[in-house]
Amino acid sequence: MDNQPQSHGEPLMKMAELAQRSGLTRQMIASYCMYGLVREAARTPKGHRLFDQKTLTRLELIRDLLKHGYTLRDIREIFLRDRR
Repeated sequence: MDNQPQSHGEPLMKMAELAQRSGLTRQMIASYCMYGLVREAARTPKGHRLFDQKTLTRLELIRDLLKHGYTLRDIREIFLRDRR
């Protein structure tokens, strides 16, 4: 049996794996969490953040938008508008 944490059947990633897969630093991802751009999917019993595939996709989108000149404030507004 696989003991890897899952969300809706998909495996979750710890911050280090998410950073490696996204090409971003752990500090950058943590700041995006604090700014409300991404959310953790769960936490381990020891309190480590866990992230799902949607978070990786969102980080890739954020990176692309930043490359095209959008600011974090712009991106946050876009994400907030999409939730309405």
